[in-house]
Amino acid sequence: MKIALAQINPTVGDFTGNADKLRQFILAAVARQAELVVFPELSVCGYPPRDLVEVPAFVARSRQVLEELAAEFPGVAIIAGFPSPAPSDTGKTVMNSAALLRKGRIDFIQSKRLLPTYDVFDEMRNFAPAPSQSLISIGGQSIALTICEDAWNDKAFWSRRLYGSDPVDDLVRAGATLILNISASPFNVGKRELRQAMLASIARQHHLPVLLVNQVGGNDSLVFDGSSLALNSGGDLIAQARSFEEDLILIDTATQTGDIHQQVLGEEGSAYSALVLGTRDYVRKCGFKKTVVGLSGGIDSALTAVIAVDALGPENVIGVSMPSQYSSEGSISDARELAANLGICFEIVPIREIFDSYRSALSVIFSGLDQDVTEENLQARARGGILMAVANKFNALVLTTGNKSELGVGYCTLYGDMVGGLAVISDVPKTFVYRLAFYVNSRRVLIPNASITKPPSAELRPDQKDSDSLPPYDVLDRILEEYVGNLKSASEIAELTGFDESVIRFVVRLIDRSEYKRQQAAPGIRISTKAFGVGRRFPIAAAHQV
Repeated sequence: MKIALAQINPTVGDFTGNADKLRQFILAAVARQAELVVFPELSVCGYPPRDLVEVPAFVARSRQVLEELAAEFPGVAIIAGFPSPAPSDTGKTVMNSAALLRKGRIDFIQSKRLLPTYDVFDEMRNFAPAPSQSLISIGGQSIALTICEDAWNDKAFWSRRLYGSDPVDDLVRAGATLILNISASPFNVGKRELRQAMLASIARQHHLPVLLVNQVGGNDSLVFDGSSLALNSGGDLIAQARSFEEDLILIDTATQTGDIHQQVLGEEGSAYSALVLGTRDYVRKCGFKKTVVGLSGGIDSALTAVIAVDALGPENVIGVSMPSQYSSEGSISDARELAANLGICFEIVPIREIFDSYRSALSVIFSGLDQDVTEENLQARARGGILMAVANKFNALVLTTGNKSELGVGYCTLYGDMVGGLAVISDVPKTFVYRLAFYVNSRRVLIPNASITKPPSAELRPDQKDSDSLPPYDVLDRILEEYVGNLKSASEIAELTGFDESVIRFVVRLIDRSEYKRQQAAPGIRISTKAFGVGRRFPIAAAHQV
C-alpha cells in the first residue's frame, strides 16, 4: 500500500483555509497514486484549539469539513484529526479524535487515550480520554492508529512512565501489522532526535513499521517542526519530511521505501528555523504584515531584526533607533549598519527631550531624591511609547528584543523594553544569542561585528554595563538552566557547578521576584524544554525557599 503523510500548517479555527490545505494535499497525494492520505492531529481545526472546543459550532464545523471532504474524495482513504463529541457521562464535551474517510463517508473514528497535562499541555481540561481503541483495516494492513501522546509511554524507552497503559502495546497485541501516529508534537531543541529515537525503539520492540505525521507551523508560543517520518520494522529511517515547512512524503509498505527530504541540521540551525517560522506564523495568523523593532545597536535587537526579515521580508520590518544622552555613537551607527545590511526601513527618534520632559514633570514629586532605576525606566518607557506609536500608525506589530536571561532575572522594564506583541527571543539565553548571531553571519554577514563584540549594556546611565548588575552570562545562564529547566535548588546547583552559592542565591531571588513581570510579558516563541509562559505556571504572590 502507498501511504502519503501530509504535513500541513493549519491555522486554529480557519476551517475554510484548513479545508483548502487538506484538499490540496489530497489531490497531490492522489496524483502520486496514494491509497491512504494521513493528516496530523486536529488538522481540521488546528492545534492547540484550547477552549474553542467548548464552542458547539466549532465542533460541528469540524465534522462538516470532514463530511464534505469524504464526499469529494470517495476513491481514496483519508485520516484526519478533529474534535468529536464525547459521551455525556464523561463530563467533557469533546474527544481528541481521528476520522477515517472512506467511500464517501466518515467510516471510523478513533479517539486519543493518553491526554498530557505537563509543560505546555492541558488536554484533560478540554478532552475526555478514550477508554479503548480498535484496529482499522486498510489495504490489507491492520493499522494501529494512535494520536500523539498515545505513542509516548513505551516502557522499553522511558525510565519513568507517565501513564499506566500503553495504547501502542495494546493495539499490537490485538494484531496490528503497522503503527500509525498522527501528531501535533511541538518543537524544542533536541526534540526531533528524541522523537525519532523513541519511535525507533517502538519499531524494534514490536518488529513493526512505524509512521508518524506531525503538524508544522507556529500557533501562539508553540512551533511545530513537522519532520514526519517512517521507520521500518528494524527502526531504520525509510522516509522523512522536511522540517519547518509543509511537505508531502510517500511510503510504499510493500518495499518499505519512501521519500527522504533534506533536514535542517544542528542546534543553531533548527532553533533559528523555529524562531523564523514562529515569528512568520504569529504575525500573519494574527492578521499583521509589518513589524517594528527597536534597534539599540546591540546583539539582541540585531538578532531579532534578522529573524523578522527572514520571516516576513525586509519590506515588512521597520527599525527604530531611539538614542538618549547616554547612547554611544556606536550604538546608532551599528543600528544603521544593520538596517542597511538587511535593507529595512530605518528611523531615528531621539528621546532626550521626552526624557527631560518626564523628569521636569516629576521634579516636584521627586524633589530631594537621588536619581536611580526610576530614571532608567523612564527612558525605556519613552522608547516603548514610541514603538507603539509607530506600530499603531503603520498597523504593525512590535517585536520585543529581550532574551531569556534578561526575562529570567527581571533585567527588563515593564511597559518599556517589554512592550510588544511578540517576544521573539524570550526563550533564547544570552549565550545562545551569541551562538545564533555567529550562525547568521556564517551564512551571510548581517550583524555588525561591533554589535557582537561590545560589552552588553542597556545604556540607561553613563558607562553602564550588564555586568554591573548581573553575573557573567555564562554563569547566569547555567544557573537559569538548572533552576528553571531542571528544578534544582541553590545548594544543588552549587554542588553541580562549583559556582559561589551566594551568587546562585542572588540569581534565584531575582528569578523568583520577577514572576510578576513575566506574566505581563508578550508571548514568546518556545524553543527549549522549559520556557517561561504557558509551560511554566508559577504563582506571583508566593514565598520561595531556595
